[in-house]
Amino acid sequence: MTSFLDHLISFVSAHAWLAYLTLFLAALLEAVPVVGSVIPGSTIILALSALVPGGDLKLQWVLLAAVIGALLGDGSAYWLGHRQQRKILSTWPLTNYPRLVEESESFFHRFGTWAVFFARFVPPIRAFVPVTAGALGMPPARFYAVNIPAILVWAPAHVLPGVLAVSALHEYAGLPHHGHPYKHMWILTVVGVAIVVSVTVWIYRRRNGGGVAAAKPRALPSPQRR
Repeated sequence: MTSFLDHLISFVSAHAWLAYLTLFLAALLEAVPVVGSVIPGSTIILALSALVPGGDLKLQWVLLAAVIGALLGDGSAYWLGHRQQRKILSTWPLTNYPRLVEESESFFHRFGTWAVFFARFVPPIRAFVPVTAGALGMPPARFYAVNIPAILVWAPAHVLPGVLAVSALHEYAGLPHHGHPYKHMWILTVVGVAIVVSVTVWIYRRRNGGGVAAAKPRALPSPQRR
């Protein structure tokens, strides 16, 4: 694994534009319905942020790639839902994920406009709320008024932890910027945590298969009573 990461870091250093393209695609695909529920976009962004302190990647371009990718991904999903309205929620491939569609609708009804903001930080709901917002008739101005600030918070929240962690290792542990061990530590930690979280969520969903469908009829009336 260490040898693989050595080659990866060396490759990124020599072909930075491919890393920026990867960041852009990770952010974009993470917002696409269905695809975004399986693409580990946040993990990729967090992991590659370790390459900023050593100068392999530039912070401003990493942030820009993530922001533009997320804007295009969320925007495309929203306009798809806006044009198709509710019928998009009952067409393929969304019909293969009825529980996630139900969760996104419940999430949207619970938080209203703010669901667009909160969903940016809640995978895999993040991949379904923009299209749901469009399908349920949220006006474009209201969607972007919440979506753009959410992305501007989301991108630094996913990039800066890696930058700060690796910079701290350089500053306080005396590790050189062009030595690989600290980058390995961050990348492996991010990937390891992502795998553990994914497996835990998968096991939880398997054990609570009917929970969402059963809870939905009780959850939706609460906003009406308020």
